[in-house]
Amino acid sequence: MKSQKSKNRLATIMLIALFTILAILTIIPIYTIFLASFKPGGDLLQYGLNLGIDWDRMSLDNYVLLFTGQHDYWRWFANSIILTVVTVVATLLVSAFVGYGFAAYEFKGKNALFLVVLIILSIPLEVVMLPLYKQMTSWGLMDSYVAIVLPFVAHASTIFFFRQYLQGLPKSLLEAGRIDGATEYGIFFRLIMPIMKPAFAAMAILNGMNAWNNYLWPLLVIRSSTKYTLTLGLNTLINPYGDNYSLLVVGAFFSIIPIFILFICFQQYFIEGMTAGAVKE
Repeated sequence: MKSQKSKNRLATIMLIALFTILAILTIIPIYTIFLASFKPGGDLLQYGLNLGIDWDRMSLDNYVLLFTGQHDYWRWFANSIILTVVTVVATLLVSAFVGYGFAAYEFKGKNALFLVVLIILSIPLEVVMLPLYKQMTSWGLMDSYVAIVLPFVAHASTIFFFRQYLQGLPKSLLEAGRIDGATEYGIFFRLIMPIMKPAFAAMAILNGMNAWNNYLWPLLVIRSSTKYTLTLGLNTLINPYGDNYSLLVVGAFFSIIPIFILFICFQQYFIEGMTAGAVKE
């Protein structure tokens, strides 16, 4: 008994040590960019990102520039916020419908269509980027946010996740809803969506991160500087004609904040949903 307790204690200590190391490795880059936001932009060019602290050169000048300077940072920030919210809401809704359809209904060609989803899931964006670009051009959607959102509304990985999550859904729940006179849409919105809270939370975090950090596809379809997302806008601060590292470093630090807020908003549902059964006997 003592030997087993000792093994369990050792395993616990090793897990704590492992996760402590992972936490430190995760925090160090954030802490580094936080320190850099108080340093002159020239230091970043000269010394790069580092953990050194020179109190004589630390100041709030970069933050003053961010909030009072003449630049388009907050326009880019607002563009990214709007685009991320629209993308997450549209993706979750459409993908939830598709995933629910695969999990709850039987129809001809169901397995073949789901196989197509799996194939799409395995294809990287770079492979389909040119066909998507030509399609957006032929539809006249270039230089619009619709071109960013539309190709990925039915997101393959999100559909797969929802389908797997609802795979064990009891058919009796659907039948009970139909007996009560609910329509198929009523069953989904009133019975299924509450069950899917943890799934929505997890996918909101992942899709929100993807939309917020998306760079390559917006770079291809957005032409107007007023429509730049934050990732595109920050990239324009470094060019052959001048470098604005002061705004770049503090702007990059502020770009992390929405992701933290997104996680904080959804973590409660995510954790509670994963520790409690959706349907209790």
